[in-house]
Amino acid sequence: MAGGVVVNAGGGKDYPGKLTMFVLFACIVAATGGLIFGYDIGISGGVTSMNPFLMKFFPSVYHKEQEAERNQSNQYCKFDSQLLTMFTSSLYLAALVASFCAATVTRVAGRKWSMFGGGVTFLVGAALNGAAKDVVMLILGRVLLGIGVGFANQSVPVYLSEMAPARLRGMLNIGFQLMITIGILCANLINYGTAKIKGGWGWRVSLALAAVPAAIIAVGALFLPDTPNSLIARGYTDDAKRMLKRVRGTEDVEEEYNDLVAASEESKLVAHPWSNILQPRYRPQLVMAIAIPMFQQLTGINVIMFYAPVLFKTLGFADDASLMSAVITGLVNVFATFVSIVTVDRLGRRKLFLQGGTQMLACQIVVGSLIGAKFGFTGVAEIPKAYAAIVVLFICAYVAGFAWSWGPLGWLVPSEIFPLEIRSAGQSINVSVNMLCTFIIAQAFLPMLCHFKFILFFFFGAWVVVMTIFVALFLPETKNVPIEEMVLVWKAHWYWGRFIRDEDVHVGADLEMPSANGNGKVGSGKLGGMQ
Repeated sequence: MAGGVVVNAGGGKDYPGKLTMFVLFACIVAATGGLIFGYDIGISGGVTSMNPFLMKFFPSVYHKEQEAERNQSNQYCKFDSQLLTMFTSSLYLAALVASFCAATVTRVAGRKWSMFGGGVTFLVGAALNGAAKDVVMLILGRVLLGIGVGFANQSVPVYLSEMAPARLRGMLNIGFQLMITIGILCANLINYGTAKIKGGWGWRVSLALAAVPAAIIAVGALFLPDTPNSLIARGYTDDAKRMLKRVRGTEDVEEEYNDLVAASEESKLVAHPWSNILQPRYRPQLVMAIAIPMFQQLTGINVIMFYAPVLFKTLGFADDASLMSAVITGLVNVFATFVSIVTVDRLGRRKLFLQGGTQMLACQIVVGSLIGAKFGFTGVAEIPKAYAAIVVLFICAYVAGFAWSWGPLGWLVPSEIFPLEIRSAGQSINVSVNMLCTFIIAQAFLPMLCHFKFILFFFFGAWVVVMTIFVALFLPETKNVPIEEMVLVWKAHWYWGRFIRDEDVHVGADLEMPSANGNGKVGSGKLGGMQ
């Protein structure tokens, strides 16, 4: 083990260094990029359940809702409006397109400037939405918000994974998901307060306050250091070495620095990362960059988080009660994310994925059965308070399962598996697939609720079964493995190893080549946790 490098239990080298206050502060500031995404998720569902907002921009939905309440007609269909869902989902189309532009900015200018651009654009979008006079102005603001989200979601997870020590990468990266959950909670609390403003203009406050998280990340990005990986890739090798010493809190960084330089030199041989990512040796990463964000959305979580107030209102809650129920799910979301922060680098990614999937499936079956038992296929029923409380309880258990599994890990795992030469392109694919699936589900949810009724929960439950089996078979454990050595994990996997030739594995001289069946060694230790 040359240069004081230690082999860790997860496979790969454990470089010397510690978690410094400098790195912790940088990661906390960068993670605030999740606030803008979370705030929007929470705020859009809240304002669409406010009658003054519906009366101004979507009067047909308002009248349909009032008629449903007067006549006790089908509760499943009273919010079904493609224009209303376009208000919510237009952001995600814009984010999808923006993520591809963000890949170039992130690679050429560095991660921090991509975050800054996202914050500023989101700020302008918040101002437009707060001052909106008509639907066109409203949706234009949403598009600008989407561009901001696309830039932030592309750059923040990569920044966190590159700055963090390998053994703490999971904990620090999940700071992004924690900020998303805090953003959702703050939005729910604000909606709960602004819905009570007399005069019917509370929705403007809710939308305009998106400027606060936007300003936090925009200003914070100006003070962030560049990652050593980004500095090396852009030719600032001396600055990169100084930065690496600072972020690791030690002078003994030669081994890690040399690995970063080697990875950078190899990445320069890749002239076209978008075409190179299609090569067989990158097949595992490409599949994960598509499958994980797609599955994350097919858990059905955004059905709950986008439309929590609408959903609870549909269940028969009054206006205040529906918003309060959304606040409760928001609190559960935040606290459950801390569970993931504490356990992800100890238990590993796979165990959390598998446990969370099992819990979500059980909750979806129960919630679907409870709603089906009362509303049936007619959508007409009165729900007693105690019965509704049980529904909320199981929805909260579902949210908790997501918040310590697919929520944070859906961002963590794709951000840590790509080699430097295709990292920006890979993260763009991850973000764009996430946004595309979010758009489709956001656009389709209300019509699906109208037509599928309570069967919708079983629909998403079936997808949870599929994704849990996928993780069990095809996702290796990636905890504690340095990013630049992640190829060893894929080479050792029973299935993915067949796509990676021996000559495609470029690691330090003290690392033996792993065999495709996972029996290879790293230094004096075996590649652990890779079956």
